[in-house]
Amino acid sequence: MEKKAGKVGFGEGVLEAGEKYSNLVVLGADITASVGLDLFKSKYPDRFYSFGIAEQNIAATAAGMALSGLIPVFSTYGVFAAFRCADQVRTSICYNNAKVIIGGAHAGISVGPDGATHQALEDMAVMRSIPNMTVLSPCDANQAKNLLLAAIEQVNGPVYIRFGREPMPNFSIKNLIPQIGRAQVLINGSDIAIIATGSLVWESLKAANFLYKNYKIESAVVNVHTIKPIDVETISYIAKQCKLIVTAEEHQKFGGLYSAVSEVCSEYYPVPISAIAMNDRFGESGKPSKLMNYFGFTSENIVKTALYMLKI
Repeated sequence: MEKKAGKVGFGEGVLEAGEKYSNLVVLGADITASVGLDLFKSKYPDRFYSFGIAEQNIAATAAGMALSGLIPVFSTYGVFAAFRCADQVRTSICYNNAKVIIGGAHAGISVGPDGATHQALEDMAVMRSIPNMTVLSPCDANQAKNLLLAAIEQVNGPVYIRFGREPMPNFSIKNLIPQIGRAQVLINGSDIAIIATGSLVWESLKAANFLYKNYKIESAVVNVHTIKPIDVETISYIAKQCKLIVTAEEHQKFGGLYSAVSEVCSEYYPVPISAIAMNDRFGESGKPSKLMNYFGFTSENIVKTALYMLKI
């Protein structure tokens, strides 16, 4: 299985979009290569604006550019985009419903040695709470690229796309442009549903395979690449079909996928839901793979949780 970082897919998407849209501009925060924007900068230096470490200025300027007819894209670490820029994102971008694409890099615990200050684990909660904001969480590098293109083509307003730094399995269909707001049912099943987002979609597929191979448990696996607007139809259908749900996300338990799925089910079809997520604590420094194991962001933990819910 090829491994590729989400930031690379995002950067490839920005470059492809830049080739198609002459009014697309990119704003950098002095971390161009580490968030995947070096490809665009190299090919279109006259459409790249470097602000240095001034994320709030970037967000406010991007809003003005969008309202002037440009398509601005900016990317920085998710913790800065969601927190340092919160005022400008809320008031300058979202209040004006400005079409600004924001890349939230270094998402999740898998950032590794950068530690708690740089591990974006609350970004989806912040972004999905702001009116007009669309929140996307691709499952791999291919989908990061395709969702960037979809955001430009399908959304007439601000979009936040989160992605990781570490190379992860790159398994989704290469040039499939997803429909924003529609979850993808990757495996059908009726015993239990595993609803996942981001890097844990791959772990969920591994878990479903293990459950079937060893216990003949048929697990539905759903990739929720759009956290907001959440796909009410698919989630309520899966809840009725399976009666039990495990959610899996590299994010805090509160405010992200678990919360979004729980909101849907509480209104349309209440079922027991267990969460694979960060349980109200900060991350730590360490090797990405060790941190993923330590905090339970693994197929093994998904299997363990599913068996517990099924009372096996």
